Amino acid sequence: MKKRLLSIAILLIYILSLAPITPVRAQTSDPVANLIARLTPEQKVGQLFLVHFKGTDVSSESEIYDLIANRYIGGVVLTAANDNFVAAPDTLNGAFTLVNALQQTEWDAARNPDSPSSQHPYIPLYVGISQEGGGSPNDQILSGLTPIPDQMALGATWDRSLAQKSGEIMGRELSALGFNFYFGLSLDVLNAPSPAVNTGLAARVFGGDPYWTSEMGQAFIAGLRDGSKNRMAVIAKHFPGRGGSDRLPDQEVPTVRRSLDELKQIDLAPFFAITGAAPSPETTADGVLVSHIRYQGFQGNVRPSTRPISFDQQALSQILALPQVQSWRTNGLIISDNLGLPAVRRFYDPDNTAFLARQVASTAFLAGNDMLYMGDIVSSDAANNHDTIVNTLTYFAQKYRTDPAFASNVNESLRRILTIKFRIYPSFAIPAVLSAPLQPNTIGQSTDHVFAVARQASTLISPSQSELSAVLPSPPKSSDNIVFITDVGSSLQCSTCPPTPLMPADSLQSAVTRLYGPSAAGLVIPSHLSSYTFADVDALLQDSTSQPNLLKDLTQAKVVVISALDLPAGQPQTITLSRFLSEKQSILSGKSVILFSFGAPYYLDATTISKLDAYYGMYNQSAPFVEVAARLLFQEIAPLGSSPVSIPGTGYNLATATSPDPTQLISLNVSLLAAETPTPGPNTTIEPTATATETSPLTPTVPPQLLLKQGDTIAIRTGVILDRNKHPVPDGTVVQFVLLQSENLTRQVEATTTDGVAAASFNLDRLGLINIVASSGLARNSATFQLNVTNEGQSPTFITPTVAVTPSPTETPATPQPTPEPGNIIITPSGYPTFLGWFLTILLMASGVALAYWFGIQFAQARWAVRWALLTLLGGLAAYNYLVLEFPGSSLWLDERSFSPFLQAIMFGQSLGFLAGWFWRLMAERRKQTQE
Repeated sequence: MKKRLLSIAILLIYILSLAPITPVRAQTSDPVANLIARLTPEQKVGQLFLVHFKGTDVSSESEIYDLIANRYIGGVVLTAANDNFVAAPDTLNGAFTLVNALQQTEWDAARNPDSPSSQHPYIPLYVGISQEGGGSPNDQILSGLTPIPDQMALGATWDRSLAQKSGEIMGRELSALGFNFYFGLSLDVLNAPSPAVNTGLAARVFGGDPYWTSEMGQAFIAGLRDGSKNRMAVIAKHFPGRGGSDRLPDQEVPTVRRSLDELKQIDLAPFFAITGAAPSPETTADGVLVSHIRYQGFQGNVRPSTRPISFDQQALSQILALPQVQSWRTNGLIISDNLGLPAVRRFYDPDNTAFLARQVASTAFLAGNDMLYMGDIVSSDAANNHDTIVNTLTYFAQKYRTDPAFASNVNESLRRILTIKFRIYPSFAIPAVLSAPLQPNTIGQSTDHVFAVARQASTLISPSQSELSAVLPSPPKSSDNIVFITDVGSSLQCSTCPPTPLMPADSLQSAVTRLYGPSAAGLVIPSHLSSYTFADVDALLQDSTSQPNLLKDLTQAKVVVISALDLPAGQPQTITLSRFLSEKQSILSGKSVILFSFGAPYYLDATTISKLDAYYGMYNQSAPFVEVAARLLFQEIAPLGSSPVSIPGTGYNLATATSPDPTQLISLNVSLLAAETPTPGPNTTIEPTATATETSPLTPTVPPQLLLKQGDTIAIRTGVILDRNKHPVPDGTVVQFVLLQSENLTRQVEATTTDGVAAASFNLDRLGLINIVASSGLARNSATFQLNVTNEGQSPTFITPTVAVTPSPTETPATPQPTPEPGNIIITPSGYPTFLGWFLTILLMASGVALAYWFGIQFAQARWAVRWALLTLLGGLAAYNYLVLEFPGSSLWLDERSFSPFLQAIMFGQSLGFLAGWFWRLMAERRKQTQE
């Protein structure tokens, strides 16, 4: 019997050994721990690596097959530079086929019965792509997908819903192709862009305000999760932020001069918002990509600068230990930036003598990176990228077996990697991983959304909207000749693919013809339109006879329209544009010169901008943005966007633009916080009544009855406070609430905004009349909450000041008509003279000049009379301009003098001018007597 049982047991073991591997199910008590326990050291360390490979071959003879089937790598990243994609129109089908083939390779290798040594638990691959939006070079798939615009275009809309919709489209289309690992959300804050510094960020960022970058980043992530049905790991970059870097990061490690406190306030704030401080799982990133950046002053006086933070264990650990990140870090992935960049090799091997990739990878891992993005790294002791990765994997496996601390780190990183994979695929089986058959008609069809972004993002950078109507009072006429000059650029989907222009030379001309040509509105004659490239202009500048057609068309043109991509300092296209505007002034004189920036808008300096009649920011060069530019050119629409970054060349400062608009009326409402129930209810609110304005839209209402008495505690809440761009101010904007009850009783509460609204509470502990007002920055014009506090209870009222209506973007601003106040009848509240003040000013100046001349004729020669009169005039004008231009101290003069301050100032200035002339004559007479 024992022999029979033993035989049966041996037979069962043999049968089980031949059974195919069963899928790992997430329904077990702890599937991650169970799976880790089944893996060998080689299989564990393999999951830490993201790799590149050349071409599209994944056959058993290919290097990528070896890395997947025999080296157990955790993921693959596809790039255009490595020829992982084919030319249009087969780009999408080729990508779909390649992604599925990679996943199938991993599945087949895990289940291969002919090679027992290669059998291993099946773990789906991460298949990643960096698809930021905006086209080349920040996108890898350049055709077929919906052309989601650059992040700066989304930032210029200031609309979270558009960012979320863009993320939803991106997530849906990439997920349909099979991608489950998304690089592409740049959370860098470009708070101080410099035209002279090319950081490579261009229009890849949402903007320069940490709060709005956070808001747009959260919205975009929520869209990605919704669009991909949560089947995509979302990785944000470039942690901890390189918005303040001083150079391109590809060739040399940049340096950011910021302390840790500055990093937390600026660069890290958006990363906090999508990690530990994220409001929901939907807005939380799965991981962050750590950039190769040095930080000077990062750790006070202990270390003047870090190593590249992706390799600096002490510095990176300090950031990951911050409360805003620490809780997220439990399952959040930290991924190194590309270790194959030339900047990394130059840092570790400046003399190009010995570059050991396994040591670089080990340093990056021990610094705190869970996954190592190997890229095109080649070690000095290896023949190629494949051998480098194999050697590094072997080194990691050996270290795992001999170093318990290293093994513990590997297991912890592996737990994070697998936790996210189980979230994406609750069942580790190939049917759950492979994408459904591709439906081409469901991809690339959301151009209406892109047009909505383009419409909302388009920005008039210079001049102001009110000045534009004077500079360009009407759109081009049918008889006008228009020359279009375009910075075409080019992109490659693969090394053997034909180059594709980023903007065809006739792109804007074609849009104008389609919208306004003979078959449409009939506003242009096609023969009056001509298109040229920056290369044509450069040839003209080198030799004026080389481009006779361009020279003739420029001479005959009424309008010159320039379409530019990014224009960083020192680049050929930037030099060409600058030379063209300065050296061809004789040709351009009398013509309307309009520039559309289809890249970042902050590169041009003030001198270049001054040579343009109009300068528009479009932020992206896709067809919907070109169409919006055509409509702007013909003034069919008005620009609706606002730049999300500062523009040094125009003096546009983002910090000022996002500060509270001083012209708005801050509305107030009140609710009772006392325990007893008021009439009619504890949540009753009172809104002040006022004429509705665009700055502060208030609906006239009859306040409900609310009785407040001594001892009650009330909550005062503002309406939405708007910034100068008419958007809600950033969260954290300071608001002061002031309660005035008597000369001896003033209480002030300082609060900060959330979604543009701030609130404070006051206890009504004293009898008598109280007034509560709110202010924020220069926005000091609020409704006044007024209440007579009694024991019986009184109803509050609001006193609302008159607010001028703010014009819409298409209207010409109306001149304010303030109500004259007693003792202040010649100046407006803003410090400018009224008509009466202007008339009295002119009369007083003329009188002073005449009196000075008469005095000179009476007591001196005619030449001194003229001099005294001129000096008297200059003194009066100086005083006038001192007040009108609001030089320091001018507001005190106007505020503290109740009787005709302008007249007093001008009389004072004229007196100083006359005295200067008198002193001049005395000195001249004294010199004359000395000479005699």
